[in-house]
Amino acid sequence: MLKTVAFVLGEDEAADESMLKAVKETAAYIEDNGYEVIVADGKDPLPLSMSENPGEVLVLTDSTVRAKELMDAGYYCVGLQHGRNADKSFSGVKYVFTDIAEVDMDSFVKVYQRYSGEPWEILQTERLIIRETTVDDVDEFYKIYADPSMTRYMEGLFDNPDDEKRYQKDYIEKVYGLMGFGVWTLVRKEDMRVIGRAGYSVRNGFDEPELGFLVGTEFQRQGYCMEALRAILDYGRNMLLFDRVQTLVKAENAVSIHVCEKLGFKKVDEVDVEEHIYGDEYNGGKRVSVGGSKFGKYVRMIFLW
Repeated sequence: MLKTVAFVLGEDEAADESMLKAVKETAAYIEDNGYEVIVADGKDPLPLSMSENPGEVLVLTDSTVRAKELMDAGYYCVGLQHGRNADKSFSGVKYVFTDIAEVDMDSFVKVYQRYSGEPWEILQTERLIIRETTVDDVDEFYKIYADPSMTRYMEGLFDNPDDEKRYQKDYIEKVYGLMGFGVWTLVRKEDMRVIGRAGYSVRNGFDEPELGFLVGTEFQRQGYCMEALRAILDYGRNMLLFDRVQTLVKAENAVSIHVCEKLGFKKVDEVDVEEHIYGDEYNGGKRVSVGGSKFGKYVRMIFLW
């Protein structure tokens, strides 16, 4: 858990005055949000002993030298660029802030979470938490997918849970980490049970982001699906800036088509969609051979704001 935000400044190049002013104001803002703040001179040996647990610290530095040292020591580092170090390359640093004064507390926390592997909470509704999926969620998914009705109209999980966990680990890094959205986990607030999945994906051959969803049989007919999807659509418009979203529903899945119509989706056409692209085992994202391709008939529906 994030406890401390540290600023390590001015070893490679002296930070300009506007940068120092912005750091001072940002440090006060972070403290007001309940976090410890350290501001250190990059030449001072203090940064390498800031905490007994480097995993609780997010370091922001304009020094490429200190960034490497701190990352080697186990700290999570963010580069700070300003007028005097704009030509510097922060090798190995995943995130670089160019205007620290414009960074809100949620962004500091989310950068830390991305480094530490903690899932982002995407949003909350009255009864649900919608958050990024973790590898630990996979065991709960197998319980949900155990009901044969779950895979009547959609693909199931890999037969081997280890394959599914390796797939989810890659998904966290390559989809959440690069795109900033994906298919998320639905958690019921009252008992913190995982009840399903929903979110956005990008399918090869289509331009629009795709909404997908699944709620376990035990939790159906209680309004959870509509509650989650309405909130996710609002998030797509307001936070992801989507102007249209598609969904692809198996042609014979009348229930899901009806759900989408209630949400405001309109039928556009029917399309052939490739299924089971990874085969029975997960091989690092490699597709199955062309000879094994299988296609299903899907209704394509569009939602416009």
